[in-house]
Amino acid sequence: MDAVPFVLASGSPRRRELLARILGEHGFHWSAAVFDEEDGGTEGLPPADLVLRLADGKREAWTEERAHGAFAECFVLGADTVVALGDEVLGKPRDAADARRMLRALSGRRHDVVTGLSLAYVRDGRTVACVRDAVETEVRFAELPEALVEWYAATGEPLDKAGAYGIQGHGALLVERIDGCYYNVMGFPLRRLYELMRELQEIPGVPRIDSSLFPLRDGRDDGREGKGTDGCDARDDAGPARGGPPV
Repeated sequence: MDAVPFVLASGSPRRRELLARILGEHGFHWSAAVFDEEDGGTEGLPPADLVLRLADGKREAWTEERAHGAFAECFVLGADTVVALGDEVLGKPRDAADARRMLRALSGRRHDVVTGLSLAYVRDGRTVACVRDAVETEVRFAELPEALVEWYAATGEPLDKAGAYGIQGHGALLVERIDGCYYNVMGFPLRRLYELMRELQEIPGVPRIDSSLFPLRDGRDDGREGKGTDGCDARDDAGPARGGPPV
């Protein structure tokens, strides 16, 4: 029997790179569907609810648009990340000026990085089973001198990242400490994703996720008893900096 395709419903090269660490570079498909994150229904939501709504939306948009033909049966994974600074939710900056504003606001303060994961098994173009969760990591920034803010914004790295920084790149210079999953700050909490993959495999009727790299079931066969669903129905990092950081 052919393996059921696994799809990352995202255009993020960072998420693609991280998923490849556990499924292998050729162990999944990578594509995003048209989804408007600003299309109402999310204003005022707490960060955890917001990222789950957006992760679900990305997954559902992909399923509606592309779950046919070779992908009529597949696993689909949606994800979204925001930075929460007190009551303010920081998404991706509009431009360099907005990035500088966010960085100044984060300077010397604690914030939370929150990622929502929504993983579903789809058959005949319909969501059969879904598991989802939101993961939070606490991050504290060092006090940022204005020269560092200006230099980092000029690298271009902040422009496609929630909160206007990437901890895996030049943004590592801004972070004083973290409490929680490092990969969550990159936008993909791998340990929690692995746990969700295991949870999905325990739902009756869900086929195996094809991976020879790690166990997803505890020795059970496809006829096992399982847990129910949770009711869910439904650019790469910027190039090199222009010179080193100010010191």
